[in-house]
Amino acid sequence: MIFTPDKVRPQFSALAQTINHQPVLFLDGPGGSQVPNSVLIAMTDYLGYSNANLGGHFFSSQKTNLVMDNARISCAALLNAPSSDNIVFGANMTSLTFQLSRAISRDWKKGDEIIVTALDHYSNVSSWKQAAEDKGVIVHQVRVNTDDCTLDMEHFYSLLSTKTKLVATTYASNTTGSLVDVQSIIRASHEIGAMVYVDAVHYAPHHLIDVQRLDCDFLVCSAYKFFGPHVGIAYISPKYLQSLSPYKVEPATNIGPGRFETGTQSFEGLAGVIAAIEYLAQWGAKEGSLRERLVSSFTQYQQHELALTHYFLNKIERRPWISLFGINEPNNCGNRTPTFAIRLQGHTPEEVAKELGRNNVCVWSGHFYALGLIRQLGLEEDGGVVRIGLMHYNTIDEIDYLFSLLDALA
Repeated sequence: MIFTPDKVRPQFSALAQTINHQPVLFLDGPGGSQVPNSVLIAMTDYLGYSNANLGGHFFSSQKTNLVMDNARISCAALLNAPSSDNIVFGANMTSLTFQLSRAISRDWKKGDEIIVTALDHYSNVSSWKQAAEDKGVIVHQVRVNTDDCTLDMEHFYSLLSTKTKLVATTYASNTTGSLVDVQSIIRASHEIGAMVYVDAVHYAPHHLIDVQRLDCDFLVCSAYKFFGPHVGIAYISPKYLQSLSPYKVEPATNIGPGRFETGTQSFEGLAGVIAAIEYLAQWGAKEGSLRERLVSSFTQYQQHELALTHYFLNKIERRPWISLFGINEPNNCGNRTPTFAIRLQGHTPEEVAKELGRNNVCVWSGHFYALGLIRQLGLEEDGGVVRIGLMHYNTIDEIDYLFSLLDALA
């Protein structure tokens, strides 16, 4: 099947609604995508007919076991994990990262070092800083190149040493859309024996992840960013699946991914995750494996998103009164996602977001928990930026309407 926005948009009830007799534009994808009807149905069906906990000798519990197993299998295909046992679920990426940071830091000693970045959402910074403080470990933070809001790789290499125990990095900025050369970070870190923890929350809706190719130790993402419900997903490499000692209740399993999963999981959420990944794979050949279908589908998503990005950047280029923070070259679209951080001359980001909101255009303003980036840009006390985030369900016409509203503010 061939992807086009007009084929995918009818699958989302949210995209067809009107508010005050006017259409709605969802340009807030980085804060959470809209959800296709197939995901809603899967979650409702689970809650309506199969709601139970794991491990029972009755039909609804057995169906719940199957949901859990299939959710791991689906996520393993999405991330290309070597086994479904490498997939761990939690309430969200932030909760999983705080939890895993405690298990990972158990053996840290005073004088050890870790590296975080100024490009990251602070769920992948504060968790590590606090774990380091508990252990007397030194924290280094990689700077951002302020001209294009990419990670300063030379600065990263200068911070890396034999004392480094862990590097925590984003795969893509949730604020500027900048992609990070995670492969090089992993390679260099492993050469000196450091673990690498990758935040792929913003990357996952736009590019297909391959943890085996990356050879990362840990990778986390959130289903609500890729058209699913609020479920956090962590990949733990085979090397650490059994060797780490998580904080857990005594009767809980000591085997496999369940040892990292505290409390009862959101089984309806896991049903939604399965449906979301099937939604993502729908443009692949039906006879192919789930992974093969995902590869084909994501290739088409990226082609459409590249076209959106190129069009958006050309629009920005002709408007000097709009400042863009990030890669701004239309011919360099491949190094960013279609997420744009902007400021308008003469208006605060909040003023712009409110005006767009009055016209049913959904965008966010502020720092988006990317404090290191916003501070380095000198914008923390000045309202941060307006963030416009496009997904594969967005269109050229929506970009045109957005800019007609921005032009009215000039």
